[in-house]
Amino acid sequence: MKPYPIDNIRNVALVGHGGSGKTTLAEHILHLSGATDRIGSVEAGTTVSDFDQEEVKRKISLSVSVLPVEWEGNKVNLIDVPGFPDFIGDMYGALRVVDSAIIVAPAQADLDVGFENAWEQCEEQGLPRFVFVNKMERDNADYPGLLATLQSLYGRRIVPIQIPVGAQTGFKGVVDLLHMKAYVGHDKEGVATEIPAELVAEATNARDALIEAAAESEDDLAAKYLDGITLTEDEILHGLQMGINAGTLVPLMVGSAGQGIGTRRLLETIIEFAPSPTHHRAIVAKDKNGQEVELAPDPNGPLCAFVFKTTADPYVGKLTYFRVFSGTFHGDSTVYNSRKERDERIGQVYYIRGKNQVATPGIPAGDIAATAKLQETSTGDTLGDKAKPLTLEPVHFPDPIYQVAIAAKSKADEDKMGPALARLHEEDPTLHVRRDPETHQTLLLGMGDLHLDIVMEKLKRKFSAEVVSEEFRIPFRETVVGSAKAQGKFKRQSGGRGQYGDCWIELEALPRGSGIEFGEKIVGGAIPKNYIPSIEKGIRETAEKGLIAGYPLVDFKAVVYDGSYHDVDSSDAAFRMAGNMALKAASEKTGVVMLEPELEVEISVPDAYTGDVMGDMNGRRGRILGMEPAGKGRQTVRAIVPMAEMLKYALELRSITRGRGRFKTKLAGYTEMPHNVAAPLIEKAKKEREAQQDH
Repeated sequence: MKPYPIDNIRNVALVGHGGSGKTTLAEHILHLSGATDRIGSVEAGTTVSDFDQEEVKRKISLSVSVLPVEWEGNKVNLIDVPGFPDFIGDMYGALRVVDSAIIVAPAQADLDVGFENAWEQCEEQGLPRFVFVNKMERDNADYPGLLATLQSLYGRRIVPIQIPVGAQTGFKGVVDLLHMKAYVGHDKEGVATEIPAELVAEATNARDALIEAAAESEDDLAAKYLDGITLTEDEILHGLQMGINAGTLVPLMVGSAGQGIGTRRLLETIIEFAPSPTHHRAIVAKDKNGQEVELAPDPNGPLCAFVFKTTADPYVGKLTYFRVFSGTFHGDSTVYNSRKERDERIGQVYYIRGKNQVATPGIPAGDIAATAKLQETSTGDTLGDKAKPLTLEPVHFPDPIYQVAIAAKSKADEDKMGPALARLHEEDPTLHVRRDPETHQTLLLGMGDLHLDIVMEKLKRKFSAEVVSEEFRIPFRETVVGSAKAQGKFKRQSGGRGQYGDCWIELEALPRGSGIEFGEKIVGGAIPKNYIPSIEKGIRETAEKGLIAGYPLVDFKAVVYDGSYHDVDSSDAAFRMAGNMALKAASEKTGVVMLEPELEVEISVPDAYTGDVMGDMNGRRGRILGMEPAGKGRQTVRAIVPMAEMLKYALELRSITRGRGRFKTKLAGYTEMPHNVAAPLIEKAKKEREAQQDH
């Protein structure tokens, strides 16, 4: 693959909902350009983009794939982005390194949540975008309905630059409003023809709207248009280019990826109107002093390359995908990772097409490539020159919303699990792993159940670390209510030296979050000072194991105020047992209750789903704190909800809101659990204790 001048490069992300046809569209573009000699199939698992074993098995994209296409002296770096919400992290990374995006939408009146997520991210990144209406050949295809929906949501920014020839099973081509030609038939054979007579009036009206939109992109053009002066072809194209780059105009195209209709015009439109790296939005880095530096896409400038994706494989090694924003990235060199403050030795650099690698001596500014076996570098890092280090803002990935508890199947699996999970986190920053200090479980956190299923499959297949999910243990606690005094007396005689320890304690409840306090008020030497720590140890050990359901006893104060000892038989062990017995005896007088953790939940939902979400919260024993408008037709609902009621909320909220709801949580504290909820836990613990005693 030859190098291309920066003005002849287009970096474009294919984004949209899962199943909208992005991968199939990429296959047809690759075949059309001559990059492949056959069109791969998602169903058959033969696409260039979806080459991973799990992608082939599940028939969906799980990771971004870079697909460079060469067309008439230009290079288009297509990045096929997964559309399922569980893999949204890859979209965040991809949109940081492209200059525009094509949002693929099936021809239906309702927008899928994947379209909305992609649009929202393009807005945040300030990315020019195009909409490609796919699956026009389907029986229920509804192009007018989709156009109406888009224009109602996004206004006059949505401007068709094509209209369909035929509808549903009769769909056979597109009318190009820019050049007023019809392109009928499959792209390999299709040629430009005259517009069918029955579409001339519709095409003329649509072109008038297109010219008006182009004129509004620049004041001089708007003045000419309002004065009734006919704009030239070049002026129309210039106006469109200005509007697209500014994001005030979003061209709408139509086609059928499955039948290869409309893909040629899509590719030609990308080259004609998608901005090159020289028109990329301003890229600002920080130098070693923290001062902002605006980067020009100059191959001779200071090296600044941004890592947007890494893949981990125990056999192939780590592959690091990057976009060069400034300078030239040379193979067989040393670069500086400014975020990690480490040198990295670079071996070979490659252009990537799916799983295939084409070696090249260097990658100039504006292009996208990969290199292998970097030791320190991960997603979001900046690579450059140590003499003039530059750092780009890392990608801010969404926080995980779903978690499962996992355990290794064997000791050998346990040894492999930790390093393997660390490698997978490098590959996917939306994956988090943590060890819960209270329940002693390993928790896997991600964006949904499918996401974590895939991670567990990768652990087994790629790293030979087999894990199983286990029941998630809620970190419940116990506490006392009120105050009481009680004695703990441990006395044992067995022929030789006996064991004797005796103490009286005063037990009282403390406010939530106080933990455990211990004190002593011994007078007159009733208990020697050296035995006091043993009493405290006995109390704390007992509290750790719990008294009624096996959960830690917290938020109490125990004060030793009296007792007795024996000169010969007293020991640390005896007084530890006395502390144990005293705590149990006192707690029987005060009473013990269960505490459950509560989460403060903030849920963002479209207005239409607010009632359903609030009703669901009430059903989870939640307390609604309030609701406020969040703009763009959304509401923010705040509530306090028991953690036990939120274990699968990510999946349930997705179901309630058709994927449009989002939420985040933080620990709010602990509160007393209702008796009817606590009773089954206490009964279960009682039976387990009895079973252990019988055993």
